[in-house]
Amino acid sequence: MDEIRGDEIRGTAGGTASVPLSVLDLVTVGQGRTATQALRTSVDIAQLTERRGFHRFWVAEHHSMPGVASSSPAVILAHLAARTERIRLGSGGVMLPNHAPLVIAEQFGTLEAMAPGRIDLGLGRAPGTDGATAAALRRTDRPGEGADDFPQQLAELIRFLDDDFPDGHPYARIHAVPGPVQATAPGGVQSPARPPVWLLGSSGFSARLAGVLGLPFAFAHHFSAQNTVPALDLYRESFKPSAALDAPYALIGVSAMAADEEREARRQVLTGALSMVRLRTGRPGLVPSPEEAEAYAFSPMEREFVDGWLANVIHGTADEVRAGLDALAERTGADELMITANAHGGEARLRSYDLIADAYGLPS
Repeated sequence: MDEIRGDEIRGTAGGTASVPLSVLDLVTVGQGRTATQALRTSVDIAQLTERRGFHRFWVAEHHSMPGVASSSPAVILAHLAARTERIRLGSGGVMLPNHAPLVIAEQFGTLEAMAPGRIDLGLGRAPGTDGATAAALRRTDRPGEGADDFPQQLAELIRFLDDDFPDGHPYARIHAVPGPVQATAPGGVQSPARPPVWLLGSSGFSARLAGVLGLPFAFAHHFSAQNTVPALDLYRESFKPSAALDAPYALIGVSAMAADEEREARRQVLTGALSMVRLRTGRPGLVPSPEEAEAYAFSPMEREFVDGWLANVIHGTADEVRAGLDALAERTGADELMITANAHGGEARLRSYDLIADAYGLPS
């Protein structure tokens, strides 16, 4: 395996935070906004959180969702790499069964060449969409097969990243470029480092696999909160030291929205809750405005869903959000918190990250 240092995985807590703080961005598109505006907001958030000392900034792969413009993480990350200098950038994640492993190795080798030492490759096995779209992406009417083959696909991808297929393997003479092979060519000076691989999950499957392989693990607490502690326990119990890590390292994604007043935070997070109602009932669309979300007549079943959803979204004033994040970190033992702030407008999201940074005394 090529060089992967633990310090490219582990973060350092800033200010008065007990664990490193990072950001997951979905490039959300609100009603009355364009994808161009959403992508510009993502750049603004990446630059703000870099200035304020957040550790990493990830984007997630989603498909066929009008309100989420992050179908191409590698393209977005290249855009962000050109507009930031220090913050780690990565995928949270690339959905491996949707792609050929060689293609991902090439894309993230290219990103590593663009921003050396700043790229993370987070991988998931879900489609990031509905079954029909997954079938279109994977060119098969049995998209579940890709998820079942995930461990084999992962092993192949890591082989391409490390350029170490054994002699006699059908892919032994195939190289992901940019990549380690360039260091072995006459006159080659390619860096031996490559992006660290993370496994993402919302259940026990990826938790156990990440542990067995000695990889860092990212758990989607923001939409599977009931499974967080069991999955992290399973990851830690399964962990075997590797060239990447000598001890477990787990981050959790958490929805959080801070505002100057608690009522305003509630207005903002309600837009995300209504978006989820529509997504779960087969009506995905653009993120509604706070005014529309407040005026929406939720059915009793929808209200029950919204109440459950918002119970796992930390929102309120900066001090309230800080207290909620601290309690979550202590309860789960997470090594890092990755905050996602989903709302209709970019201004509210930018303000939220600024307020959270202020609450923890991060650099201004």
